[in-house]
Amino acid sequence: MILTKHRPWFRHAFRLRGSVIPTILPRTLICGLFGILISVLHGRGLPVYIPVLVSLIPNVVLGLMLVFRTNTAYERFWEGRKLWGSLINSTRNLARQIWGIIQEQEPGDRQDKKEALYLIAAFAVAMKLHLRGDPVNEEIEVLVSRSCYEKLQTMNNPPLEIAFWISDFLQHEFHKGRVNIYQLDGMQKLLNSLVDYLGGCERILKTPIPLAYAIHLKQLLLLYCFTLPFQLVQELGYWTGAIVFLISFALFGIEEIGIEIENPFGCDENDLPLNAICDTIKTNIDDLMTLESQTMQGGYSIQDWPMKEEIS
Repeated sequence: MILTKHRPWFRHAFRLRGSVIPTILPRTLICGLFGILISVLHGRGLPVYIPVLVSLIPNVVLGLMLVFRTNTAYERFWEGRKLWGSLINSTRNLARQIWGIIQEQEPGDRQDKKEALYLIAAFAVAMKLHLRGDPVNEEIEVLVSRSCYEKLQTMNNPPLEIAFWISDFLQHEFHKGRVNIYQLDGMQKLLNSLVDYLGGCERILKTPIPLAYAIHLKQLLLLYCFTLPFQLVQELGYWTGAIVFLISFALFGIEEIGIEIENPFGCDENDLPLNAICDTIKTNIDDLMTLESQTMQGGYSIQDWPMKEEIS
């Protein structure tokens, strides 16, 4: 998702896709129709005007509960975005170090490094699928070997298994003398950070808003919206249904937005663009592998670097 300076304001204002209108419309219509019923009864002289209900649920109490609900949900959404943003940075750094630091001493070494880099991309994809509760699919199959793909299909936590394979590769390269202990330690720390981001996202996913709070807020919203007609009918008459519809539309909309964003890892319009993030990681790795690593048996040479004029 890319933010642009020019946004068609009215097009966004009346856009249905990505909004909560389809979800909240049935309940707001019910509240509006109930308001119309109360106005009709009032028009026929029935004593439906009950001003004492104004103090039943103070507006400030309901407002604070809605604000707390939305803020809590947005904190979860933003924390998830920060974790995935950090994941992008760590995958770039880990891929860059594997490609540029590990020495290539035999013909098959470059292919081994490519497979390790694709394992990094597979980690991100597996993490996305794991958070969405989806099984390992063809997105992973194109990034790993057939045996690894079959193994991942039997694992409860595929990204953790992929992290183990990357760690095993780094240890193997260390024992072959391709990296020193300091380089190995730096790459292992980056790999550990990937697992930390996985754990952070799992914490968000498995710690929902307390059920009692969600239930109580819904009960208050319903009670407030269904008592509104009794408070407004004396002043508004037959406009009561329309005003109740608008007020309930605003309140139910705020509550539904909190529900939409509290789990940011799904496939809905308002969830994080995890597909695009994984594609970015894969593209970065593909671009990186087009660069020629200078870490060979002979080491670096100043002649290998582009001249200042070439860089400019």
